[in-house]
Amino acid sequence: MKRRRSASGRTRLGEVGEDALIASLLGGLPVPRRVIAGAGDDCAIVESQGKKNLLVLKTDCVVEKIHFAPASDPIHVGWKAMMRTLSDFAAISAVPQFALITLIVPAIRSTSWVKKLYRGLRRAASRFDVGIVGGETSATRGPSVISVSVSGFVEKGRWISRGGGKNGDDLFVTGRLGGSLRGKHLQFIPRIEESRWLTKNFRVHAMMDLSDGLGADLPRLAKASKLGFKINKKSLPLARGAKIDNAISDGEDYELLFAISPRDRKRLQRDWHEEFPRLRLTRIGSLNRKSKIENPKLRSGYVHFQ
Repeated sequence: MKRRRSASGRTRLGEVGEDALIASLLGGLPVPRRVIAGAGDDCAIVESQGKKNLLVLKTDCVVEKIHFAPASDPIHVGWKAMMRTLSDFAAISAVPQFALITLIVPAIRSTSWVKKLYRGLRRAASRFDVGIVGGETSATRGPSVISVSVSGFVEKGRWISRGGGKNGDDLFVTGRLGGSLRGKHLQFIPRIEESRWLTKNFRVHAMMDLSDGLGADLPRLAKASKLGFKINKKSLPLARGAKIDNAISDGEDYELLFAISPRDRKRLQRDWHEEFPRLRLTRIGSLNRKSKIENPKLRSGYVHFQ
């Protein structure tokens, strides 16, 4: 397909898409020796002064009219802004510790809106013992933007990337999918506790959080692992009122998607039920060698700039 060009003759972001844009930007970034995992995974991981742990860094944002509606409860907006970033810590099985908040809002916003926003930020941070230690504020003529940067740690040898999946691995997801229909995207809890339990008790090969939808995120995990995938759409765990297309395409479920050896399947399912009896765990398919037949075309989830 021929890409359209703007009046200046340059390719528009809408014709490129988020993944291609990020890939083009990463190619020019230098990678210092102390970087263990850089841009392109759920978090950046770098060497720290200690011998036991690695430093974990992540930033994320929510944008009005993209991630929340103007009429949304600002307490829920603050909660989401913090938890989005913490969900990426869950994706690599890391522990968050400190947060910086960048608040960009128009002058017409009321002080009460901002105070409620920070109430939501503080509630979310305290849920995982994260300290808000600073940040920045700025006015804007556009929509409100809240950016949250978090630092923390993960033990050496315990962090999980998207790219460690192996041929034949089982694919599992936590919870139910398609829940953003009923407002889950504003009130979810990141699966940090579950992620830490997984990496303590099992050898997880690859993992990420489902923020853009299974249709966008599963192909990313498979591509990072240099594999294809096969799923049973009928096995997808659906949220109340959701259909299969919602589970695949709506995004903002913030559940874990991970790959693990089929040898661990029975023990995982048994121990999970004992440890987290109220949270569903579902095998949805497997990773395999790439082929046109075994790597199905999924309806895509949410992709920025498209």
